[in-house]
Amino acid sequence: MTNSKTYKFHIYEYFLYWFVTALVLLLAIPVLFFKFIAYLVRSTGAPLKSAAHLAGFILVLIIISGAYITYEVMMPYNLGSEHHSITVEENDHFAKIAASLRQAGVIRSEYLFRAAAVLGRIDKYIVPGRYDFRGEVSLYGILQKFRHKDIATVMVTIPEGSNIYKIASILSHDLGIDSTAFAARACDTVYTRKQFNINGLEGYLFPETYQFWYDMKIDNIIEAMHEQFQRRVAPLADSLPPDIASLHDLITLASIIQGEATVDDEMPLVSSVYHNRLRNGMILQADPTVLYALGGAPRGLSKEDLKIQSPYNTYIVAGLPPGPINCPGMKAIRAAMRPADSDYFYFVADGTGRHIFSKTLEDHNNARIKVKRMRRYSRPS
Repeated sequence: MTNSKTYKFHIYEYFLYWFVTALVLLLAIPVLFFKFIAYLVRSTGAPLKSAAHLAGFILVLIIISGAYITYEVMMPYNLGSEHHSITVEENDHFAKIAASLRQAGVIRSEYLFRAAAVLGRIDKYIVPGRYDFRGEVSLYGILQKFRHKDIATVMVTIPEGSNIYKIASILSHDLGIDSTAFAARACDTVYTRKQFNINGLEGYLFPETYQFWYDMKIDNIIEAMHEQFQRRVAPLADSLPPDIASLHDLITLASIIQGEATVDDEMPLVSSVYHNRLRNGMILQADPTVLYALGGAPRGLSKEDLKIQSPYNTYIVAGLPPGPINCPGMKAIRAAMRPADSDYFYFVADGTGRHIFSKTLEDHNNARIKVKRMRRYSRPS
């Protein structure tokens, strides 16, 4: 029988082995690096000497080109403090976008920009909108702006109680859209019936602060505002009060409350007056509806104003008007749904933004006399 012995490594021998291996690699890497550089230098000096020299020369060109492209793509340059803007329209060809950037002074090479965008597949996902550039930028940063759809936006606040024409004016001021075109589109019954199944958008554009973008299409703005209405208000149709027949009637009443009450805590009381009048078959006699019929800004109404022949004149037409007179906020809508429990049938503005509420016509007339006296005495002499 042959005796055999199994040799066992000591722990220090393992450490010694890895130490020697690492040392050899550390010494070899610089040697290999310098030999490689020497090879490239020789190849550049005599590229046609051999196939190896030609391959080295081509490699040098690739390295230099890669370094130059990397520099051009990554190195920032200064556009200054002023905005350089371009607008991307729907279905714009990518070559047109590159040309616009070049004309605006944002990029220095259309071809490099297009090549980098194609390689990064960014050219396939650019969304319409306005893109703003200023300060320190790089080609890489510009490409990332398009990749992340970083279009120029603006916060637009639509106050509660704004009507279609007020909204159009705000959008014109903040976004530069055509206010006449917006109002015409919002009142276009063919469009609103087809798109939203309603006769007009008065009352159906939810008042809120929106993040819109420059050169946004009118239809997209309308869709965003109506979508918010659908999300916030439409679900209330399942829990309407007994004397409100439809969501449309609820929004119509809420718009009158919004137009009448300037103080939020009075909205339920104002609502109770209108609910009480509707239940008792009384005309609403709501000044905001007459103002809407007149198409003017808020002002005192004359006796002649109250005679205007319009379905919105609630001084001569019973019940609710045909539709909302503005776009009410949630507080007015909740007040229309849940009026205060009161016996009030009348109210008059007291000149401070609040109202005096009355149960009888006699009390109401006395309140009106009181308010007139207060106004007379408060006038400067």
